[in-house]
Amino acid sequence: MDESTLDHYWYAFLHSLPPNSRYFGKTYVAEGFGDSPNLAQELGQLVVDGIKTGTCSALWEWEAEGKNIPQPGLITIVLNGNGDPMCIIETMEVFVCRYRDVDEEFAESEGEGDHSLEYWRRAHKNFFSRVLPKIGREFSEDMPLVCERFKVIYK
Repeated sequence: MDESTLDHYWYAFLHSLPPNSRYFGKTYVAEGFGDSPNLAQELGQLVVDGIKTGTCSALWEWEAEGKNIPQPGLITIVLNGNGDPMCIIETMEVFVCRYRDVDEEFAESEGEGDHSLEYWRRAHKNFFSRVLPKIGREFSEDMPLVCERFKVIYK
């Protein structure tokens, strides 16, 4: 990820706004979705296309990194598999729930596969089974998830 590329993208966003926009003076984070360049590209494109409006992560990952969970108002530059900006999103809602309590509506907001809860459960069980051992945890249907809903504010 090239900081000057991110700064250029951020300033292009700011220049597209009216002078009194609430986004002036805000900060941002820059990251891709998933745990691989291919997944970052695939999921980022779903965001750009307006199909993906939700995401989740394991609360345990946030705790292991010593970071606070995202809050509404968080601005994120979504990166593709090469670390280049694809769009900018704003987090609108954040809630914590157990994996087993994720519902059809949230699964559909993730925009993956056939958008069903069954697909979501399979894909996310595979994902968490891959990433959680890196922090000494294992997938569980009782595991707490940080669920976010967001909107694209620039592309």
